[in-house]
Amino acid sequence: MTTKGKTYFNWSGGKDSALALYHAQRMGLAPDLLLTSVNASFDRISMHGVRRELLERQAQHIGLPLETIDVPEGLTMPLYNDIMSRTVSGLRERGYTDTVFGDIFLEDLRAYREEQLRPYGIMAHFPIWGRDTRELLTEFLDLGFKTILVCIKSELLDRSFAGRVIDRDFIKDLPANVDPCGENGEFHTFVYDGPIFRSPVPFEVGEVVYREYDRPKDDAQPERQMGFWFCDLVAK
Repeated sequence: MTTKGKTYFNWSGGKDSALALYHAQRMGLAPDLLLTSVNASFDRISMHGVRRELLERQAQHIGLPLETIDVPEGLTMPLYNDIMSRTVSGLRERGYTDTVFGDIFLEDLRAYREEQLRPYGIMAHFPIWGRDTRELLTEFLDLGFKTILVCIKSELLDRSFAGRVIDRDFIKDLPANVDPCGENGEFHTFVYDGPIFRSPVPFEVGEVVYREYDRPKDDAQPERQMGFWFCDLVAK
């Protein structure tokens, strides 16, 4: 596959991103930049809660430059769209014509991404789109990737899953209503080793904390708030 110009990768630090980057490199897309949204108030990856320092170490061990989009706490959709518009416009001016995402099957999200990029003439690629998530996770492990759960949705998974390293037993232990790749937001991970890494990212497991957040307005659950367990990771 050939592209018109340069390619950047929308990097979350998690397993789907890692596997998508692996496949993108083999498709000839050759991303030369990782782009990640960071919560400016906490200096951590948005949603995942991973410290910026570990994100930077991760990029160094992969061997690709990293750029972050610092977003405020309590971000509204109009403000998010404005921030991303300015970011994408700047990337287009620098010669980027293609970008890669690690999404698997959320049709609305894919359509939103493509719609937002269309005015800038940037083509979105989805290397692992539409694949069976159980097969994806098995492939992820077969390739030698290693990842740890850093955020879990408390109504679907109990505290014991926070800080757990994904292995074969993990797949067996997942409740039937949880996607094997957490594609519906059930959990998020931090990848620290695998075929895209020059060497493993060293870290220590820190404390596990519980946080609650207001649900999105379109969430059908009766409870006003939703809870998450976060496992803190500390760079060594």
